[in-house]
Amino acid sequence: MCGIVGIFDTLGNREIDRAALGRMNESQHHRGPDEGELYLEPSMGMGHRRLSVIDLASGQQPIVNAERDVVMVFNGEIYNYRELRVELEALGFVFRTKSDSESLLHAYQAWGPDCVHRLRGMFAFAIWDRKKQTMFLARDHVGVKPMFYSLLPNGLFVFGSELKSIMTHPELSRKLNPRAVEDYFAFGYVPEPHTIFHNAYKLGPGHRIVIKAGAREVTPEQYWDVPFKRAPQRPMQEIEQELIERVRECVQSQTVADVPLGAFLSGGVDSSAVVAMMAQNNPDPVTTLSIGFDDPEYDESKFASEVATRYGTTHHAQIVDKDDYGLIDTLGHLYDEPFADSSAIPTYRVCQLARKHVTVSLSGDGGDESFAGYRRYRYAMAEQRVRDKVPASLRKPVFGTLGKLYPKADWAPRMFRAKTTFEALARDTVEGYFHGVSIMPDRVRAQLFSDSFKRELQGYSAIEVFLGHAAKSPTDDPLSLIQYLDFKTWLPGDILTKVDRAAMAHSLEVRVPLLDHTFVEWASSLPPDIKLGGGEGKYIFKKALEPYLSHDVLYRAKKGFSIPLAAWLRGPLREKLRAAALSPLLLDTGMFNEKFLREMVDQHIAGSKDYSAPLWSVLMFETFLRVSANRP
Repeated sequence: MCGIVGIFDTLGNREIDRAALGRMNESQHHRGPDEGELYLEPSMGMGHRRLSVIDLASGQQPIVNAERDVVMVFNGEIYNYRELRVELEALGFVFRTKSDSESLLHAYQAWGPDCVHRLRGMFAFAIWDRKKQTMFLARDHVGVKPMFYSLLPNGLFVFGSELKSIMTHPELSRKLNPRAVEDYFAFGYVPEPHTIFHNAYKLGPGHRIVIKAGAREVTPEQYWDVPFKRAPQRPMQEIEQELIERVRECVQSQTVADVPLGAFLSGGVDSSAVVAMMAQNNPDPVTTLSIGFDDPEYDESKFASEVATRYGTTHHAQIVDKDDYGLIDTLGHLYDEPFADSSAIPTYRVCQLARKHVTVSLSGDGGDESFAGYRRYRYAMAEQRVRDKVPASLRKPVFGTLGKLYPKADWAPRMFRAKTTFEALARDTVEGYFHGVSIMPDRVRAQLFSDSFKRELQGYSAIEVFLGHAAKSPTDDPLSLIQYLDFKTWLPGDILTKVDRAAMAHSLEVRVPLLDHTFVEWASSLPPDIKLGGGEGKYIFKKALEPYLSHDVLYRAKKGFSIPLAAWLRGPLREKLRAAALSPLLLDTGMFNEKFLREMVDQHIAGSKDYSAPLWSVLMFETFLRVSANRP
């Protein structure tokens, strides 16, 4: 796990500013505290910060081939690098190290940009090919590792592992992208390929770029997508057996490291499954890491302890104060753009704990997306059953009217929020799902934004993100379609971003075996009714795991990394919230309706309405503005 940066002069006639490249590289020192190197030649420079995990003695980067005409910087891990090495040696390549990065370098020499089809791992890398005068960038299949880039007006192409790395370049404008602001207040993050800034981008999951000298634009190309190609029907027992075999193999392939390795153990299904498979593969006790909360309503540590005891792990647990809200400014520095997932706080804490004991940790992320584990999938499919029975010509006017007339009840459980349900039923599958996952519904954003900002948006709405992906979806099955939307947006934009930044803040590498792309492909081929079976999310996954985990671990209600957000904003954070929501820094942007901001704050603090999610997003946006204004 590392940090990479680079500058490429597409005009080909300027020396690279070493000092600028060095600042870019050092801005992400936390990603690789062990070593740092720069490589420059006419019109190109690369930088690398290293967190040593494999081949500690000789895995330094940037790495250059024997002929010194191909140079690479690489962030991540290639799990099949040993198999690739055997194949490449048979083709005549000579290896000087035992690192996975050298296998990747020679894979490019052998197969060019199509080398990505041979890779199994999490990666973001850049390769300079002097003979072809091309810079080649690629990001792993599901987007575990990040890559940011920009083609500057002066012809310089800059890239890096974090947004802050390219933002250090003086030529990159900090003008905010209005559409990204709209996306953020709908989703709570800025979805790929955009960033909050006008001319800075994220390379999407499963995408690559080949940019040649003289290029006037950058055109990413998709090389992989979640297929959702239905497999032939098979007996459940066969599927369960294959599922366990595949999870075991994915876990085993990701436990290769020359440094201490462990696993997060929340006590949930996914992390417990990973630990169970690790324990069976490893003769030594697995190191497990867990945090709990001092409030039983939010604490799942007893289930983590149960799994740890069953598998004899060396378990490290830490109890965190439920009022652990002192990280707000820290999060602003970490994420570089507004990020409103409040579970970033406990994620930061568990990474902090893990780094005291290990350098690499396995995580259970990805199981919910592949096997329909989120509660929102159940709600969406319940709504879909109504859509299927009521014609759109009747459904839209009837439920649309009911949605307008019914009082808002944010305080009630989701199943009793009839206003939200009626509004969703008036929409089609994609629009209904967007309405269900938005942290701030259309009607609230319409009141939040100023008239001048709405004119600047020119009619753009964040629903276009979903509609764009849905138009390219390989499936029209309703459940598979919304899973596909999550793979394109929520997973890379929120979940993987959250873990990457929190982990790298502590120089910790996190691996995600349930997001091995071959496993994701296989899981996507399973029938939807065995993923969400009888209203039970992750049905087939849980059935397969019954010999390995207790009924309580598998079938209790999912909690996740919840925090008491509504209570924080009414209690100890209320003055901070009021100051942020009405701050000159926020209001001077001209984007917001001050009157509605004041109403939201007053009504939430008084307890008459629950605006916790919208107000947290406002608080984190103001934090981003403040941190960004103070960043050199």
